[in-house]
Amino acid sequence: MRLHPKRWLYLTHRWLGIALCAFFAMWFVSGMVMMYVGYPKLTPAERLQHLPALHAAAPLLPPAQALERAGITDPLKDLRLAAASGGRPVYFATPEGAGVVVIDATHGELLPPVDTAWALASAAAYAGSDQGLAYLGSIDEDAFTHSRGLDPHRPLHRVQLADADHTWLYISGQTGEVVRDATRTERLWNYAGAWIHWLYPFRGNAFNAYWTDIVNGLSIAGIAVALAGTAVGLMRWRFTRPYRSGARSPYPGRMMRWHHVTGLLFALVTITWIFSGLMSMNPWRIFDSGAPPLRTAALQAGPLALGMQDATPQALLRAAGSSVRELRWQPVLGRTMVFAQAASGAAQPFDAGTAEPLAIDPEALRAAAAGLVPSSVARIDTLTDYDLYYYARDAHTMMGGSDKPLPIWRIVFDDPHATWVHLDPHTGRVLGQLDSHRRTSRWLFAMLHSWDWLPLLERRPLWDITLLVLSLGGLLLSGSGMVIGWRRLRRRRV
Repeated sequence: MRLHPKRWLYLTHRWLGIALCAFFAMWFVSGMVMMYVGYPKLTPAERLQHLPALHAAAPLLPPAQALERAGITDPLKDLRLAAASGGRPVYFATPEGAGVVVIDATHGELLPPVDTAWALASAAAYAGSDQGLAYLGSIDEDAFTHSRGLDPHRPLHRVQLADADHTWLYISGQTGEVVRDATRTERLWNYAGAWIHWLYPFRGNAFNAYWTDIVNGLSIAGIAVALAGTAVGLMRWRFTRPYRSGARSPYPGRMMRWHHVTGLLFALVTITWIFSGLMSMNPWRIFDSGAPPLRTAALQAGPLALGMQDATPQALLRAAGSSVRELRWQPVLGRTMVFAQAASGAAQPFDAGTAEPLAIDPEALRAAAAGLVPSSVARIDTLTDYDLYYYARDAHTMMGGSDKPLPIWRIVFDDPHATWVHLDPHTGRVLGQLDSHRRTSRWLFAMLHSWDWLPLLERRPLWDITLLVLSLGGLLLSGSGMVIGWRRLRRRRV
């Protein structure tokens, strides 16, 4: 028997809806949780605040001497000094084409693989005390460390602090740095928030290789069932001539009527959220434009050069003042500079050779930045306020917590990919790159899914009220669908 197209539409919505309404409800509930408790992360600000201060009186080796003693002769991409590993000052050196090497800043020794004692020492330095620390073992990945950004640090040592919230610290098995913290509040709420929202029960187990396909497949099926339901709802609703009962909806049962009405009211936002969730996965790599990487060597204009006659760490720390947490050596415009970073505020730039304060020449930086992309510069805008493409979010949010200084430059290139580069004129650091594909992703994901619209974000609690009302409406829609589906399945069993 051949079914009428309308019948196919009804059956698709009915049976796919029975299968997927539980996922819809879960996504709405967990999405509301994620508005206030995000997936655990260690923000740059948190990391700096917990680092012990570097002291000018400490017997620290100059970087060139420390590298020589450690036998590091390859050119470096990056070098920094911080008391971030085992509570003692160390150099983190990144040779070209290799991973990070950790060197004791006092003796110039290469440090061995991170063991339990080292991990506990790092945790004690982070917490400011070694009292009550509990070593929870070494793990490769758990419910709170699925982030791919942690891959270079695995395995991870897990230590529980003796604070009121039983915070777990994750210490890099490669460098000994604290790379993530997760309070008990974050851990508990995450099981009802990000962990379940992102379908992380399918990560780190036999389903791990299929996680992307599972998320994409459920999202596509969800869009199909919502579209089918919208079509059915519109066809069954009497906009002009009511049914004999006087109602616009043909369903006499309260639950069916609620499902019909809430479907018409909240179908659009439901479809939008499922679609934008799918976009967050970059399905079929549609947001990969094929643009080449930025030619950052244009900004460096030379290698990271370190000499035995360079300024000592002690001289740099005296010049920078108290409370410096980290020194970072970087080549900028053909000159090796040192950026002294306190627990808060912008990094202070110094000449690596003389420890004299430096200011980057804006005209030289503009000229060098033009070489980041092999096309001409259309214009350079100075941003003194956030806008729709450069803005800050709360630290707990998916896209929040990163450093978003102001003012910055937006360099607009006249290239086939319509590339924009955000550049910090204070440090010469590239803050981000946006091409036409990534700007499209910003609208189809960040805007549609998190409502990252600056006029709304700046007017909280309007943002909160809007998203909570829409989420509760979607929850009512999916919850009523769950009840209807359960009743139908129970009748069929009887």
